[in-house]
Amino acid sequence: MEKEARIIAMIQQNPFISQQVIADELSMSRSAVAGHISNLMKSGRIKGRAYVLPEMKGIVCIGGAHLDRKASCKAPIRYETSNPVSVSEMCGGVVRNISENLGRLGSNVSLISAVGKDKAGDIVLEKTAQAGVDTTQVKRLSQEATGTYTALLDAKGDLAVAMADMAIYEQMTIAFIEEKWSHIAHAEWMVLDTNIPEDTLHYCIDRAAQESIPVVIDPVSSAKAKKLHQRLKHIHTILPNREEAEVLAGMPINAIADCEQAAQRMLRMGVRNVIITLGGDGAYVASKTVKQHLPVQATTVVDVTGAGDAFSAGVLYGLSHNKDLLEACRYGMTIAALTVQTSTSVHVHLSKEKIHNHVVAL
Repeated sequence: MEKEARIIAMIQQNPFISQQVIADELSMSRSAVAGHISNLMKSGRIKGRAYVLPEMKGIVCIGGAHLDRKASCKAPIRYETSNPVSVSEMCGGVVRNISENLGRLGSNVSLISAVGKDKAGDIVLEKTAQAGVDTTQVKRLSQEATGTYTALLDAKGDLAVAMADMAIYEQMTIAFIEEKWSHIAHAEWMVLDTNIPEDTLHYCIDRAAQESIPVVIDPVSSAKAKKLHQRLKHIHTILPNREEAEVLAGMPINAIADCEQAAQRMLRMGVRNVIITLGGDGAYVASKTVKQHLPVQATTVVDVTGAGDAFSAGVLYGLSHNKDLLEACRYGMTIAALTVQTSTSVHVHLSKEKIHNHVVAL
């Protein structure tokens, strides 16, 4: 599976590449490469001579794909000594999580990111591809480690300290994106998070605007949201949380009325749709024709990890299926509600039938 993904990536860079060059690059025999290419032709993932690839019409997600590790203390934290903990590990990255949700819903979705040639990278690619996401555009770098986010939780479950090793995303340069543009150009939607360098983020937004590809953005954090200043005018839909919205709008948000004012500021800056997520307080939705607060759906909460990413994926799923903004947000609320009922960041049994049934029942 991994070999075939790498073969496709090489063919996308050069449709006329020889089997021997592929074999040399991947340390394989030419006959083994020929066998993989034959399988890819039979499955329709490449077509005929010159390895013509089918056009991608769907959603392209650009940003972070890493491992999230959570260490939960079993007793009050004692510093400068060892602490008994239980450790869990799952795939993470805002855009990666969004892409997995979309893949499980049956969307035609691809991921553009960077991971290391390490075990963590193997896990991220395998788990993401298993969900139905095209990972052939993810670049593997031998000189960089796959990104990781490690959180230490105290005995109450509150965050004590978190450590992020995201240096690999600095390699997602403008040149990196230009190499992928023949793939991106066929997308109907572009999804970005702000884990990538600021100049790369601006390039993606500007070029997508030039080519009439609507852009949806999750700002990730209040610090990284600052990268979006001066680029809001080209954004179709933005989904900041309360703190990120404060940075983007330049004002404090303490009540729903503040959400309305902050959203209006962002709309005046050129954003088409503003959706401010408020955790347990729901979301505030605004456009030229909509001003509405949506409460969360009543549900049993097991773990809120991934709820925001699930909400973003649901909104995008709705928009990509020509739903209006409020209905798209109801899809988002539904997927978020299903996700918090599990201990994983993505609901592994998510399906379009499941969310359609929930949305219809609202």
